[in-house]
Amino acid sequence: MLLSLDGISVDGFRKANIPNIDRLLAQGTLSLETRVVMPSITMPNWTSHLTGSGPELHGVTDNEWNIDHFKLPALETDEDGYYPSVFKVLKDNIQGMKTAFYYNWANLIYPYNKKYLDEINLLPGDSYAANFDKAFAFIKENRNNPTLSFIYTVHTDEAGHAHKWMSPEYIKSIEETDVEIGKFLDKMKAEGLFEDTHFFFLTDHGGINYGHGDVSVDEMLVPWGITGPGIKAQAAMQEPNNTVNTASIILYLFGVEQPLCWTGEVPESLFE
Repeated sequence: MLLSLDGISVDGFRKANIPNIDRLLAQGTLSLETRVVMPSITMPNWTSHLTGSGPELHGVTDNEWNIDHFKLPALETDEDGYYPSVFKVLKDNIQGMKTAFYYNWANLIYPYNKKYLDEINLLPGDSYAANFDKAFAFIKENRNNPTLSFIYTVHTDEAGHAHKWMSPEYIKSIEETDVEIGKFLDKMKAEGLFEDTHFFFLTDHGGINYGHGDVSVDEMLVPWGITGPGIKAQAAMQEPNNTVNTASIILYLFGVEQPLCWTGEVPESLFE
């Protein structure tokens, strides 16, 4: 389960009152020094999370990328022109694998071949709470299958752009999402789905003043966390980490070898 909030800076993560996220990550390993790929903007970094590679390989260098509009061709593509994502690799290698993609920024799905996604749901505007309900229903329905669910909200990033990073409105947006995550986790526990699930807490970049995209520490360093079976509890990550590692770790947890074109690594310090 990939709990994915856009634009969460380390300072914002520390300042916000997020008891549900804190309790979750206390059961696993947390990094507050994970580096994002350049440029420190949305689509290149989420694509890096989900393809185990940086923009120099997957070719998603800006937020306007689509299958027919790009500056740099991907190093490798499937028959439809898409760089291999974690969804494709899992679908190709695990019988009965189920995948889902929940989001509220339309462009976000452009780099991924939809035929490797079993459920897709786009919510309009700042709406995001309903996607937690849909994700829970999907996981419950497929409880006897291996699943990977990506749930994303852009409203935290939009609060930073509208009101300034570290503004009261920005901090509130993080706290509001924590409430929905708490409800989701409670339902997972009540249904007996929590203990066998690995949860990732992910973001794509931080921010400074009203924006991001440069190489300051506030933009380039972000929180990153994982919890679940076999993950060290109450631990601080000891190795360098980057957004490209996320997909590699997911494949490792499912026992699947990563494509040769990927560059992500699996930090050994995460595991008991």
